[in-house]
Amino acid sequence: MEVMKDSESQKLSLFYESGIYYFDDSNAVFVDPVRVLNRSYNGFRVSPSAYYPRFFESSIPKPISTVTSSPTKRKRKRKRIAKEPPSLNDRELIAVQRHQEARPLLLKGHECLLQSAELLEALSTLKNDSGCCKRECQGAQHSFIELRQEAPLLEVMLNLRLDAPEQVPNDLEDSPSVQCCEHIVLPAFNNLVANDTKVEAVAEILNNRYIIPRESCFYMSDLGQLRNLIPAHADSGFNLIMVDPPWENASAYQKSRYPTLPNRYFLSLPIKQLTHTNGALVCLWVTNREKLRSFVETELFPAWGVSFAANFYWLKVKANGSFICDLDFFHHRPYEVLVLGYSPGKVNSSGNHSSFKPLKDDHVIISIPGDYSRKPPIADLLLDYVPGLKPPRCIELFAREMMAGWVAWGNEPLHFQDSRYFVER
Repeated sequence: MEVMKDSESQKLSLFYESGIYYFDDSNAVFVDPVRVLNRSYNGFRVSPSAYYPRFFESSIPKPISTVTSSPTKRKRKRKRIAKEPPSLNDRELIAVQRHQEARPLLLKGHECLLQSAELLEALSTLKNDSGCCKRECQGAQHSFIELRQEAPLLEVMLNLRLDAPEQVPNDLEDSPSVQCCEHIVLPAFNNLVANDTKVEAVAEILNNRYIIPRESCFYMSDLGQLRNLIPAHADSGFNLIMVDPPWENASAYQKSRYPTLPNRYFLSLPIKQLTHTNGALVCLWVTNREKLRSFVETELFPAWGVSFAANFYWLKVKANGSFICDLDFFHHRPYEVLVLGYSPGKVNSSGNHSSFKPLKDDHVIISIPGDYSRKPPIADLLLDYVPGLKPPRCIELFAREMMAGWVAWGNEPLHFQDSRYFVER
């Protein structure tokens, strides 16, 4: 019993350092995105309270009103005649079958979480900002989609810290506390803005600040400019390609969080041209709509030249460990699918994919969701399956957030880099 407690405490200690909790004898893991992201920063931290705006329910009961209201005449409720549920069409039947196949795997992963008492206890504290300075308050968050139309020549000032020994000018080497800054003014749109230093940089656009992770860059443009990121030589291509398309979605439309695109637009993404000569692992976020799943399998992956490898599942839970909604809700499941495939590159262009590591549909990634449409950072869980270079060259398409060591492309890659989402250490 003591050995089990020691093992649990050791895993929890590693979780606090890495943000990833590995369950015993299971391919399920729990991820705290805040801790994972904070490994990319030195002077700043992602604010837990800003990252987790949802699914942290208060344990304080609502006060009961003591005001006595005048009696009102109760209306008689009409008895509703129970209607038989409509029969499912062929597409809906396929969706039900997919869900039934994934259901045991999801339940098993969820059971691992519920059996980890120490981890469950830790979940309730994930939102705390204790030990941090106050978050920065500033004006309204910019819509870069609107700014690109209104101010296409908008500039960004990139403030790079030069406190690494190899970056400090010779005349400042003897300074006891060197924190020099280099200020670079660059076009904000249709331009690769890079932070090549080993610490985060601060970008300024219209009086708002954006925290840029170390050794990362962004390219902010519409879909037509993506081809500017295609490398001149395949040896400079990417071997980990993450894609989070703005799928047409009634919910996203109603909430007006971001513009969506029809499926046909994604067929033209230059995945082949972005792929490293040794191949790439392609990871595509997909909702549970059967129309999308079928589109990916029959049209999108073939158009990209990508061979299907596996499905991973992102299971969303609340701070108390319960599902964010009923597992069997037909139109709103508490999980999303990450479809993985391999893009062959020149070395494997003959169709021989034996050099790629085989994947299984048995991985469940559990986390408390952040803001709407914000995906958990899971690169660490994919590295074993990435072909070619180590460390890999990574790019995210339709990014709304940046990660250290990655290229982020999209029409708003700085959305979650706004300093309002960070606290200073």
